[in-house]
Amino acid sequence: MPTDMLDTEQLLHETPESLAGEESLKGHATLTPELLRQMNAYWRAANYVSVGQIYLYDNPLLKEPLKLEHVKPLVVSHWGTTPGQNFIYVHLNRIIKKYDLNMFYIAGPGHGGPAIVGNVYLEGTWSEVYPNVTQDEAGLKKLFKQFSFPGGISSHVAPTTPGSIHEGGELGYSLSHAFGAAFDNPDLIVACVIGDGEAETASLATSWQSNKFLDPRTDGAVLPILHLNGYKISNPTVLARVEHEELDQFLRGCGWTPYFVEGDEPEAMHELMATTIDVAIEDIHRFQNNARKGNDTTRPRWPMIVLKSPKGWTGPKVVDGLQIEGTFRSHQVPLLVDPAHPDHVKLLEAWMKSYKAEELFDENGRLNAELAELAPEGNRRMGANPHANGGILLRDLDMPDFHDHAVTVNSPGAVEVEDTLVLGSFLRDVAKLNQDKRNFRVFGPDETVSNLLQAVFEVTNRQWDAREYSNDEFLSPEGRVLDSMLSENQCEGWLEGYLLTGRHGLFNSYEAFIRIVDSMFSQHAKWLKVCRELPWRRDISSLNYLLASHVWQQDHNGFTHQDPGFLDHVINKKADIVRCYLPADANCLLSVFDHCLRSRNYVNVVVAGKHALPQWLTMEQAVVHCTEGAGIWQWASNDQNDEPDVVMGCCGDTPTLEILAAVSILREHLPALKIRVVNVVDLMKLQPSTEHPHGLTERDYDSLFTKDKHIIFGFHGYPWLIHRLTYARTNRNLHVRGYKEEGTITTPFDMRVQNDLDRFHLVMDVVDRVPNLGSKGDYLKQQMQDKLIEHKHYIDAHGEDMPEIRNWKWSATK
Repeated sequence: MPTDMLDTEQLLHETPESLAGEESLKGHATLTPELLRQMNAYWRAANYVSVGQIYLYDNPLLKEPLKLEHVKPLVVSHWGTTPGQNFIYVHLNRIIKKYDLNMFYIAGPGHGGPAIVGNVYLEGTWSEVYPNVTQDEAGLKKLFKQFSFPGGISSHVAPTTPGSIHEGGELGYSLSHAFGAAFDNPDLIVACVIGDGEAETASLATSWQSNKFLDPRTDGAVLPILHLNGYKISNPTVLARVEHEELDQFLRGCGWTPYFVEGDEPEAMHELMATTIDVAIEDIHRFQNNARKGNDTTRPRWPMIVLKSPKGWTGPKVVDGLQIEGTFRSHQVPLLVDPAHPDHVKLLEAWMKSYKAEELFDENGRLNAELAELAPEGNRRMGANPHANGGILLRDLDMPDFHDHAVTVNSPGAVEVEDTLVLGSFLRDVAKLNQDKRNFRVFGPDETVSNLLQAVFEVTNRQWDAREYSNDEFLSPEGRVLDSMLSENQCEGWLEGYLLTGRHGLFNSYEAFIRIVDSMFSQHAKWLKVCRELPWRRDISSLNYLLASHVWQQDHNGFTHQDPGFLDHVINKKADIVRCYLPADANCLLSVFDHCLRSRNYVNVVVAGKHALPQWLTMEQAVVHCTEGAGIWQWASNDQNDEPDVVMGCCGDTPTLEILAAVSILREHLPALKIRVVNVVDLMKLQPSTEHPHGLTERDYDSLFTKDKHIIFGFHGYPWLIHRLTYARTNRNLHVRGYKEEGTITTPFDMRVQNDLDRFHLVMDVVDRVPNLGSKGDYLKQQMQDKLIEHKHYIDAHGEDMPEIRNWKWSATK
């Protein structure tokens, strides 16, 4: 610890309780009496505006006695966290002005909307974004009415809130988002307020470790503010009930330097907070200067603040004989004001009048000039910070030509390649071309090498600021890859924060374990959906998932690693947000991923294998096919001059392999059978065009799949997803084979056999459904049944698939 900080740190750590009292502040005053008075008044204004948003429908300045008809008929909100967040916001405003900081605010506690909306309004940003909400009495009335009201805004921090990149509807990801925003933003400080209830979530508990991945030379800083107000909805919080020493040791053990601000007396708390936050900012600047100018490679023990204040601070203390302030009862609406509680109207009026609005707003309802001057100006206002509307800062990636990475395919299936290995060299070139821009990163939970993307390490490293050993690989304080933490939640949160502040990236994961971030994906998709409806929100780069190590080849991992259900989850979201691609080979994968990295405001899910599989299309063919999204593979079909007898459809690399193998068998044994092979890359093509912008029209769908022929469809995921996407189509003769929750540690082909997706079952499906195949069909079906038994005996004896499976090559006829 630097010697010049010893006295202050001892003061702030060793006797934190005493610091809340006036005696402890003597000789350490940071605020002049006048500034303290003004800041306290600004805090009162923020609290007043917050309460008004929660309750009032009319009479915003209480110029007449409050009546029940002035109160919203349905009051829905959360008060408990609000005054503490107002307190923090006021102090961040001061520190921004004092140090000319580039800073914005992430509100982690759930449903703290009144605080952030109110402060963005007081600083003037809200009225600039929403000019109809003016800074006067009429504007206050609109501000109050719109909050948690039909046709208005939600009760939590949302995309509608200027200055926000973090949805308040789900807890746990605030700190991960904050670090994602700080990466590659060396001048930015992200103030991240963490609720003590939120701190109990697994994702937040993990994200304390993010400080091991922050480079003080090239990244910005995160200032966590743990808000201990003691309670959740109806229970105490753990961190508020442990001993001070235990909490201090926990946070220090996570690599932080915690500074404590504790108390409930406003003036003393203002002074203590001001002193503390000055120390924290000076710590940050010192660490950064030492690293950037002094080449100090020591990992900083970054500062953080623990704010312990009463829940529902300054609100009703006792209602109907029950204590409210400082208890769980203040978490949501601390005071019921409705026809069943008419006497509470006076209590609400007294509460609001305790803030003395007549001292804060002029006769017209505008914040007094001396208070308005406390807020930063222009883009220094946290509600107007460009990083919180990342599309403003977004720059296109410099993209390599993906054709340069093409796999040479002289004939379909003649060569086998690991698809993701090919993609890795393309991503290497993306990383190399954008090194100077510092706007592209690869994220993943320790799976970049496992998913065969290791070519990126030819030009960059894993970012890692903790201890290194001589036998480590690709670790550096500065790198373009963040995959050294085994947490899908953390990687997802980092990437979302990175994208939301105007950069690009992708998340590579094992397919089965991407399910860990199901809810995070949902929140991001909802965020994008709302942003599309807000003209002032700029487009951001798409959230790109690469799902490898997929269900169909798990080798030693087995059943636990076999789950393709993320696709089902993704398709639940709005059609104009989600895209799902299942390229059949490496050239298709290159074409798809080039498109995804260039796209905006989508969630793109790409599923690709890492094991060697046959390659089907030249790059020129792949580009055409991927542009169409679905099409007939004429080289595999023999129905060009006739109506097909059967359509063999496929989506995904492994189903494509098995469908083509089945077609090869059918064309050998039943040469008169007319077969059409249709491959689908873009899963959303199967939906009607009325349901998804990528969907095929009825006419185009029928031109591929016919109106009445039997369709045998091999699908990568759960079969019922295909039925769900095509339920409204004319052709009802659809028979889908896919994953049906059968699996274990077994051979790749046996996985397909266990789920009836193998070539032998597919051939039998055709025989069972196509009429008039006669005895040839009967004998072929018997052969396929024999083959299944032969397969089982072979793998039991040899532990690998039969040579005819391992060495199979495409051939339409022998």
